[in-house]
Amino acid sequence: MIIGIDASRANRQYKSGTEWYSYYLIRELAKIDAKNQYILYTDKPLINGLADLSLNQKEFKNIKIKINKNGWQEITSPFNNFRGKIIKQFLPFFWTLFSLSLEMLFHPSDILFIPAHTLPIIHPRKSAVTVHDVGFIRDHQLYCNKKIGPTGLISYLLNWLVKIITLGKYGANIFDYHIWSTKFILKHTKKIITISNFSKNEIKEFFSVDPEKIKVIYHGYNSDLFQPIADSEKINQVLNKYRVKQPYIFYVGRLEKKKNIPTLVEAYAIMREKYKDIKHKLVLIGRAGYGFDEVNYIIQKFNINNEVILTGWLAEEDMPFIYHGATAFIFPSFYEGFGIPLLQAMACKTPIVASRIPATVEVVEDSALFFDPFNKEEMAEAMAKIIIDNNLRDNLIFKGQKRIKNFSRKKSAQETLAVLENL
Repeated sequence: MIIGIDASRANRQYKSGTEWYSYYLIRELAKIDAKNQYILYTDKPLINGLADLSLNQKEFKNIKIKINKNGWQEITSPFNNFRGKIIKQFLPFFWTLFSLSLEMLFHPSDILFIPAHTLPIIHPRKSAVTVHDVGFIRDHQLYCNKKIGPTGLISYLLNWLVKIITLGKYGANIFDYHIWSTKFILKHTKKIITISNFSKNEIKEFFSVDPEKIKVIYHGYNSDLFQPIADSEKINQVLNKYRVKQPYIFYVGRLEKKKNIPTLVEAYAIMREKYKDIKHKLVLIGRAGYGFDEVNYIIQKFNINNEVILTGWLAEEDMPFIYHGATAFIFPSFYEGFGIPLLQAMACKTPIVASRIPATVEVVEDSALFFDPFNKEEMAEAMAKIIIDNNLRDNLIFKGQKRIKNFSRKKSAQETLAVLENL
């Protein structure tokens, strides 16, 4: 059986949650499945860990990219059953809807799996898609709603064309695209994978879909990388690399409104003002997203430029050392479908202070100190408490070590493969 996978998101250089999910799921499938053949569809040549899916973790710097004139890329894999197919993008947008659809029209795979995107208009009858969450419906004000495509006349014409095709129901903007693509997925895909029971309930609430069509499969994490570290010298080297000084608490993810970063920064300022003896920095790791201007404004407003450290995006191999150097990890989101950094923190024995939202509680259970994400004073008190109370941190670490045993990449891949083979 030939299983096709959209690897375009997994192949991105700067990955966040959904991209890492796709990347590691593909690598884990390569480890556990010797009988099926796989095609990784992509818009650009596969690089690094997708160009080499071999069992051994290694440096990917010297991998030679081999592509023939038909767009087929050679891939190293444990059972020699993976290959890549580069599908050229003839428009600057909608690669999945158009380019991948044409590939499915002329050269369909037996099964198509989309781990982090949308279903192409033309697709095999046996298709599965992972819908991570539907937060854009719950509170669309937290999400960017910019136009799709280049600015100017082309943007206007594209928007006009989309409105004609959809009889005025949708425009060419990100919010409408999310709504349309999710409805299209739920109607046309044979099986839907989602990442938490919370996300399953959200999908059922907002869309008309048979619950039996939805399978919940929890995320795994990179247990080879995220584990206890005793090398204090290496921890200091990584901290110095990014100019991070202890003591600190930190957040990792997109620096955007949905993740509640403006409130986090303000709550941190409140904490530092009230608790003068606390000298911890706030480290924000990740790329700027929608609403980042507000983050900068609050930093300037409270004059905490020297207290808030913005590192930008960090290489994954450095992240375990950031976890180990921290007093605590803070996860302030308004909305999540899961939250992979929560697994990483528990695996690294880093105590967690987090939003009291359904998905976060489902993932960590009692292994975190919770706060109301809409209450900046409560968030400030929670941060102060986890910094001051050594016994609390030890107790959360102990609980986290028990909870993390419920999550693994192998288990996630095995359950996903079972879904695909049963289509």
